[in-house]
Amino acid sequence: MPYLVSSDLPQRPAGERFRALVERDSIAQLPGAHNGMAALQAKAAGFEGLYLSGAAMTASMGIPDLGIITVDEVSFFIRQIARASGLPLLVDGDTGYGEALNVMHMVRTFEGAGAGAVHLEDQLLPKKCGHLNDKKLADARDMAAKVAAAAKARRHLYIVARTDAAASEGIDGAVARAQLYMEAGADAIFAEALNTAEMFREFAARMPGVPLLANMTEFGRTPFFTAKEFEEMGYRMVIWPVSSLRVANKAQEKLYATLRRDGSTKAMVGEMQTRAELYDTIDLVGYEALDASIVATVVPEPA
Repeated sequence: MPYLVSSDLPQRPAGERFRALVERDSIAQLPGAHNGMAALQAKAAGFEGLYLSGAAMTASMGIPDLGIITVDEVSFFIRQIARASGLPLLVDGDTGYGEALNVMHMVRTFEGAGAGAVHLEDQLLPKKCGHLNDKKLADARDMAAKVAAAAKARRHLYIVARTDAAASEGIDGAVARAQLYMEAGADAIFAEALNTAEMFREFAARMPGVPLLANMTEFGRTPFFTAKEFEEMGYRMVIWPVSSLRVANKAQEKLYATLRRDGSTKAMVGEMQTRAELYDTIDLVGYEALDASIVATVVPEPA
């Protein structure tokens, strides 16, 4: 039913539902969803949790992922994805939008918007995609203070601490930072841009009992692994952050080129979501039936 019906809304906080997803027997598979429609399509495919990537979100806005956008802009995306799908959502929190108090504000705002989890990273601004060069790392203690601030601010939100240290400080540096962040109050660790199966296995072996997140982004430093392979290497979560946006963008590029060339979209109709498919995905019939049912309960019978 439509999200407007209170009895059909999730009864447990999103953070609790995200934690339960991580603690299940199988790895939590979290595809990127860059808007409400992508969230609905991922849910229809059978996924039970989602990821909101900063890179996908900013790219969908036509700007690079350099820490430019604000907490309120991210909250707009959180609300539409959580509202559309009802699924627990992990959100890219970048560097926390400032220092400790800013991180606490971010946590309260994201939790209020419907997020189930957030990850914070130990980069300095201007931050970069984790698979690019020349990232600047924050002092590990400063990052730990942000994690502690997030833990103090959250009610149910699941907190993932991301470290980008492997590229410059090696596995030893990444592990040392991860241990400090766990002591500060993180629930899980995201070691970014590991580039071999051996690195993934070693990191997991050195963080026993800690829930770990793997990033399976295309065109980056990490070779292709399946969710099952990540699970066998010791990981509890895997994200595909920008995949949905990459596919959508490629399709749009083809559409515009075809339209410019032909002056018509006819050649692309076979690759389009039909009107019926769109209405089915957004449950237009359900909303119309809800509207009619409400009206029927308040309009008196004619005399």
